[in-house]
Amino acid sequence: MKRRVVVTGMGAVTPVGNDVATTWQSLLDGVSGAELVQKFDTSGFTVRFACEVKGLDLLQYMDKKDARKMDPYIQFALSASVQAFRDAGLAEGNFDPDMAGVVIGSGIGGLKTFEEEHSVFLQRGPNKVSP
Repeated sequence: MKRRVVVTGMGAVTPVGNDVATTWQSLLDGVSGAELVQKFDTSGFTVRFACEVKGLDLLQYMDKKDARKMDPYIQFALSASVQAFRDAGLAEGNFDPDMAGVVIGSGIGGLKTFEEEHSVFLQRGPNKVSP
């Protein structure tokens, strides 16, 4: 049995661009996403640079309340997914939702939340850990 997969839309959230066109042009131009880390204090580390996503406007893809509940990895995935959805022309609702699907897998979830809740556990006990 042959199965057919069709790419109908694309999205990207990367250290060198927050959409497909910018990311592709950055790759063609040899742009590096490596810069000094901005998201946390690196003074205790030997390496102080990384390839962080910068300048992503989450409100283009989700509301502020939803964004606050998500770890960055899922914010990035959903933002790229919305881009792909729009790129495919599906934002107008002209598709059968029973013929589409998305699967997002994560072995441990967001490390940011994991670290925060571990601290809560250590300081305040298991009943204070967010489910």
